[in-house]
Amino acid sequence: MSSSTHIGGLMPNVDAAIPTELVCRLSVAQFHQMLSTGILTEDDPVELLDGWLVPKMMKNPSHRVVTELLRKALEEVLPAGWLVSSQDPITLAASEPEPDLAVFRGQLRDYLHRHPGPQEVALVVEVAEASLQRDQTTKKQIYAQAGIPVYWIVNVPENRIEVYSGPSGPGEPPDYQQRRDFAPGDDIPVMIEGRLVDEIQVREVLP
Repeated sequence: MSSSTHIGGLMPNVDAAIPTELVCRLSVAQFHQMLSTGILTEDDPVELLDGWLVPKMMKNPSHRVVTELLRKALEEVLPAGWLVSSQDPITLAASEPEPDLAVFRGQLRDYLHRHPGPQEVALVVEVAEASLQRDQTTKKQIYAQAGIPVYWIVNVPENRIEVYSGPSGPGEPPDYQQRRDFAPGDDIPVMIEGRLVDEIQVREVLP
């Protein structure tokens, strides 16, 4: 399928320019309706990014290992009242991404009928290999626009973790104001609501 081909709202390349052909963008409510009526299922490999249904990137074994290592490391340091989920949706104004990890406030039963929203999310993490360009551009803008306080990219090809903070919120273009890179010999701070709760050794979560 070429980058200009589309099926309804399915856009194979979210980082490409907006197509000149007529295509259908979806609201979050329309996306939820498609799920509730069975047009889409939880097994379909797509996520809603800025109104487009975008194919998820394929994940290799190292991606799964890094995600699980980091999930366990976060679970060990999170204070009471905070949860970490893996590859589950968060609901934003025009997107419903499924970050590799998300740290959010509350108890599991708080989310029986909805996904966490940006006001409840303290941190999102994307483990980036094939998805690196998308994570550094489209995903970063979406998270910054939503006001997600901290965004980590585990940059597997370059063996580092990029930490973004200071989201701009809605703007043109939305972005984070600060970036720090952490190498294998560093300790990465875990910040929750602007407070340092602990640190994680980078070498313990990189492949």
